[in-house]
Amino acid sequence: MRSALGGLSVLLAAAAAGPAWADNYPARPLNWIVPLAAGGPADTLARTVADKLAGQLKGTIVIENVAGAGGTIGATKAASNPADGYHFVVGHMGFMGAGPALYKSLRYDPVKDFTAVVRFPDTPAVLLVGRDSKYRTLAELVQAARDSATGITFGTAGVGSVSHLVAELFASELGVKIQSVPYRGNAPALADLMAGRLDAVFDQSNTAGAAVAGGRVRALGVGTQGPMAQFPGVPPIASIIPGFEATTWYGLYAPAGTPDAVVRTINQAYLRMMSDPALQAQLSERGLHLLKRDEYGAQAFQALTGAEVGRWAKVVKAAGIPPQ
Repeated sequence: MRSALGGLSVLLAAAAAGPAWADNYPARPLNWIVPLAAGGPADTLARTVADKLAGQLKGTIVIENVAGAGGTIGATKAASNPADGYHFVVGHMGFMGAGPALYKSLRYDPVKDFTAVVRFPDTPAVLLVGRDSKYRTLAELVQAARDSATGITFGTAGVGSVSHLVAELFASELGVKIQSVPYRGNAPALADLMAGRLDAVFDQSNTAGAAVAGGRVRALGVGTQGPMAQFPGVPPIASIIPGFEATTWYGLYAPAGTPDAVVRTINQAYLRMMSDPALQAQLSERGLHLLKRDEYGAQAFQALTGAEVGRWAKVVKAAGIPPQ
């Protein structure tokens, strides 16, 4: 997305500056593009992390919301920014994982055009049914999905949305067909679930908790490999479908070629930040899933990005979702 000469200049300048360059970092405010609407779950998480991380870095982080086209407009802008250590983008599983399979003319490559910096806590998928649903357990719903000739109904936030992709992953790994019913967002899908017009909906843990607490829906399973403390008594879907894992991951990326010293500096500051018990409790209360220490790091996050691009490409193809 940028000239090789421009990227080389940044690297040479950083190398020439040596340790002093890293010691003085950051010398000016950092710009974080959030490619989703202000006030939404991803924006709220980004602002929480930015506020705490800025304190660790003794600097300033400016959030710039560039929403549209499922996050791809902001990601496209971020990919063309200079790799100078001051430009970043907050990415998530949708436009940085499934994006290449969902959009025909995507103008960025999540793996080649970006360097993973740090991964944020996740919001795992939660399988919900209505309060009065005949499905009382995860096993009952799975058996119904296997037995149905036409497929049980899953409400989704729209074609290609996270909830749609997770429902299709569920169907693929179970080896069944489902009826996907698209809505304009998850809220109307949940309303119809509560009214008994749908069999199930996949929501995210940070919003599903309130719906479950309200008593009008029940959680049958979570998308993590083990149980989630925020959903006591709810089994992981992997207990019925071995290996099943579905979570909306988030994290910070920089344009490819950003100096390693920047990535290391931010990683170190981020790990210090995430070791704060008060912050851990705050994030857990919001329904986020905290990770193991090494899962937050740049190397693990870069590997996850590549693996997720491949995984969701297979799901999209198997489900016959047409690229936009």
